[in-house]
Amino acid sequence: MDALPAFAHIQASHAREALEMILRENRACVSDLIAQTTPTFASFAVPLEELGHRLNRVWSPISHLNGVANSAELRSAYNECMPLLTAYTSELGQNTALQAGYAYILQHEVSTLDAVQVKVVENALRDFRLAGVALPAERKTQYRQVIQNLSQLTTKFAENVLDAGLAYTRHITDFKRLEGLPDNAIERAAANAQEANLAGWLLKLDQPTYQAILASAEDVALRRDFYEAWVTRASELGPSAGLFDNNPLIAEIMRLRHEAAELLGFENFAAYALATRMAKNCAQVFAFLEELTQLCLPTARQEFAALEKFSGRSLAAWDVAFYSEKLQENRFKISQEALRPYFPLPKVLSGLFMIAKKLYGIEIRERPGVSVWHPTVRYYELLDHQQLVAGFYLDPYSRNNKRGGAWMDECIIAKCLPYSKSLPVAQLVCNFTAPTSAMPALLTHDEVITLFHEFGHGLHHMLTRVVYPSLSGINGVAWDAVELPSQFMENFVWQKETLPLISAHVESGAPLPAEMLEKLLGTRTFNAALDTLRQIELATFDFELHANFDPKLGARLHETISSVRRRVAVIPAASFNRVAASFTHVFAGGYAAGYYSYKWAEVLAADAFAAFSDAGVFDSCTAARFRDSILARGGSLDAMEAFVAFRGRPPDVKPLLLQTGIAA
Repeated sequence: MDALPAFAHIQASHAREALEMILRENRACVSDLIAQTTPTFASFAVPLEELGHRLNRVWSPISHLNGVANSAELRSAYNECMPLLTAYTSELGQNTALQAGYAYILQHEVSTLDAVQVKVVENALRDFRLAGVALPAERKTQYRQVIQNLSQLTTKFAENVLDAGLAYTRHITDFKRLEGLPDNAIERAAANAQEANLAGWLLKLDQPTYQAILASAEDVALRRDFYEAWVTRASELGPSAGLFDNNPLIAEIMRLRHEAAELLGFENFAAYALATRMAKNCAQVFAFLEELTQLCLPTARQEFAALEKFSGRSLAAWDVAFYSEKLQENRFKISQEALRPYFPLPKVLSGLFMIAKKLYGIEIRERPGVSVWHPTVRYYELLDHQQLVAGFYLDPYSRNNKRGGAWMDECIIAKCLPYSKSLPVAQLVCNFTAPTSAMPALLTHDEVITLFHEFGHGLHHMLTRVVYPSLSGINGVAWDAVELPSQFMENFVWQKETLPLISAHVESGAPLPAEMLEKLLGTRTFNAALDTLRQIELATFDFELHANFDPKLGARLHETISSVRRRVAVIPAASFNRVAASFTHVFAGGYAAGYYSYKWAEVLAADAFAAFSDAGVFDSCTAARFRDSILARGGSLDAMEAFVAFRGRPPDVKPLLLQTGIAA
């Protein structure tokens, strides 16, 4: 197995030097490769796969640390490196000699290549087209500059969101204002105050605190304040109004994305983005979102009416989570906070690992002594029939200088090339409330879902059997299918067969009682239509923004989101809501014109899990088929072909509607 990164010893000052060295070496190798007069897959494509892998080994730790240990020094180093990396990527993508080499292989060697090798070549040729290899010299330069500028803008966007979150705190001295909050949130706020040499409690704008306040705080003003601070992050409004304003960045990002798409001959950025996805055109995505909207609206209206009836008044946006929790508790006699003692993180992890073993026969064990970026990070090895096949880091807790949300990063990409082999290593990142000296981390059931989701991504990365890095794990997978394994894994936190494995009361050790189990299962469809519409609202906003962009009119953020809300939303939006300014998935991540992918893949995941519902949750034959058809294939097989290989037919929306209780 390749040496793991020495995270504890990586210094920001080394980043640029390391990147420049690998880029010099790669460029020299590329010069040698394009000198070949009769390139072959072995002499040309395989070395290029190796070069990409080597670059990833250098860049992955730098990029990862920028997200989980963001210091001023590391941020500066990262920002110095990004233009170098972007320039190199654009340079390779527009290299006509490289493109000609792949074209020569496809023309002269295709009959002797296997299907995966052909896919490597075809994907490379597609990516050359999408990088502007066929553009005239002047337009190539223009395209490279656009991509360079976009890289810098999206990095700054993410930094602004992080900084805006760190800038907001609320000092509380009256304990009554904390009424309703769970004990762990109050304990964390007390610790924050102590660290800041303050009396009382200090609430920060991290994700666990925000969610706890919105769902539990009896103090309406406190809920409103935190809601406003959250939805105005990095905008022209709110407590940090204008200090980290992302609106000018969004305007420029949208303009540049449209310019890049037009340079490549696409009508808009959405059409360009779909060139590598399951959905074939904009009309198909719009139709998909509209169909789900119409299916959900009647039920969502009933759900919201029930909430307002229960509360006895009209609800503002910052009231919805609070009264949803109260109504759910009233209806099912259970709440997220009541469940928390049953889901200590160590038990959830041991149960998760047992589920993975039952499904795929894999063993997961902790490996101590590995260099990590924070003392709370753990490293695990994954064994298949006693053979080491992969590894992963787990970084579970929220802290300062760590990006919010949850995600999976590729630390090492799998490869098995003639002269070298690398086992895959993943980085799983969450933002749960950290343990205290007296109590382990206790998760809500929603947080358990998040952990299973990211582990699903991790399995996709780690259980690959593809030997070429450009297609192994999640690489080469259509973006609107990449959430399939993660959302598929979420299903296992709702099963009678699996909940006893992941639950044990933190004091008694008893699993979730049968009556609580039944109540929890009953909550699965609670307000499912409202939750679905919220995702559709964001997805429609994102896609319309990119598909309908007119450079003469600009981004038109407010007009677009307002129009979408009139058609899709049931819950009234606050007039100050500026969610776009912190929408990192779309403006600083890989989901531009692709946020619909979550719902698209959820259809796939629900349909895939229906096969397990039919055969048995731990049915070994079904699990082996899912592993072989989906998890092991990476990007080596078209996403629709992979799904059909598992399910025996194209995907059906009905299992999702059944799963969520939304009437078809």
